[in-house]
Amino acid sequence: MCPGWDVHDVLAHLVDTAKTTRLGFLRGLAAARGDFDRHNDDGIARERAATPAATLAELRRICDATNTPPVPLATRLVEAIVHGEDIRRPLGLARTYPDEPQQAALRHQLATGVSVGGGRERAAGFRLRASDSGLAHGSGPEVMASGLALLMSVSGRPADGDEFSVPGAATFVRRLGRVS
Repeated sequence: MCPGWDVHDVLAHLVDTAKTTRLGFLRGLAAARGDFDRHNDDGIARERAATPAATLAELRRICDATNTPPVPLATRLVEAIVHGEDIRRPLGLARTYPDEPQQAALRHQLATGVSVGGGRERAAGFRLRASDSGLAHGSGPEVMASGLALLMSVSGRPADGDEFSVPGAATFVRRLGRVS
């Protein structure tokens, strides 16, 4: 989960991003003086209702919106999968995802810098291989895990070393604790 956020904050963030238009994104980012973290915090403050149930009701109301900030559409998959897991994992809920959207989200994160929410630097110097889809990326010591474990780890979420295998896994998991 994003540092300092709880499940209610993640819900509010999902509501905010579902409501965000291209112009609204640019205005919000300008108001935050280009600071993506501040921009996200402002959106959470705006959309966080008095109770998690009320925020969830708003997410359900807005979930079919087709607004999007001026970013690649793959970011919507990242938002849905990664933040979905941010909500599910603390609640002990498991979910499997279709291969194609999960792979698209992982490919996007691997191509995008950490400074804008991606994970390129976290994966640098390793050959990541998804055990469940065959997706492979990069060069260096091989790291194998499920596509979801790879997506979550390159997205900055804590890595469970038991989910990873092959020679580069221990080094990769150690590095994740240092790259943010």
